[in-house]
Order: sequence, then C-alpha cells, then structure tokens
Amino acid sequence: MKRFLPAPLLSVALCALWLALEPRLAPANLLMAALVALVVPVLCAPLRPLPVRVRRPLVLLRLVLAVGHDVVQSNFAVAWSVLNMSRRKPHSAFVTIPLQLRDANALAALAVITTVVPGTVWTELAVDRSAVRLHVFDIADEGAFIAHYKSRYERPLLEIFE
Repeated sequence: MKRFLPAPLLSVALCALWLALEPRLAPANLLMAALVALVVPVLCAPLRPLPVRVRRPLVLLRLVLAVGHDVVQSNFAVAWSVLNMSRRKPHSAFVTIPLQLRDANALAALAVITTVVPGTVWTELAVDRSAVRLHVFDIADEGAFIAHYKSRYERPLLEIFE
C-alpha cells in the first residue's frame, strides 16, 4: 500500500487543493484531482527526507512560538530600516555560522526558519554540513548575531531532532 500511496495526507491535500481551484465539480475535474493526488506523491517519494521523529514536542512548540515572534519583530525592523534608509543605510553582510546540526530534516527546518524570518536569506550550506552562509539585511554585531542564531534556532532543533 505504501508503494502506491506513500503520503496519504499529501494525497488528500493535493486532491482538496485541486478541487478548490476548479470552478466546477465535473467528472473530468474529479478524475484529474484523483490522478494528481495519486501520481505526484509517488513521483516525489524519492525526494522526501527520512521519516521525522520529534524527540521533544514541547521544545518544538517553543521554537514555533519563537519563530512567530521573530517573524513579526523582523518585519517591523526591516520595514523601519527601509523607511529610514535616507538617514541610515543598513549594513548588509554575508555571515558564516558554524553548525552542530547534521540531521537532514533539522537542516531543512533551519533553512525554512531562516528564509521565513525577514532580513535573513540562506545562501549556502557547506558540503560537509559544518557551516551555513547567510545574507543578513542589517547587522550590527556579527558575533552577537551568530550567538543569537545558534541559541534561538539551532539549539532547539538539536533537541528536537538529534
């Protein structure tokens, strides 16, 4: 069964999304929704990382809340910096952060977190996964930024995944 339906929740979501985007429920649309829901997960199965085992769900909840807080706070900080650019230019920089994370799922989560928080962009991961290079929109103290990034995002991901 797992061979033909490797990700049942993904299949249900794809079917629902297809039907939500279609203006009418014609038999052809239902057939196409079912076809997409069955074929896409099978074709994408080799791209999926290893199964996830969350070791500390409360740490995950704290991380989600921290990321939500950082997204809101960073939105205001970036907006303020853009609006005041005539007075003070932002100091953008590429920052290399050494990593302890090695788990593929944890690294993927770290990449998503980094990209979702305004003002930071994940640009490169070292081949041996020992460091990540970020572009930071406005950075005052590189050492403080690295310490904040590691304590705020990497440490909880280590507790959750490794």
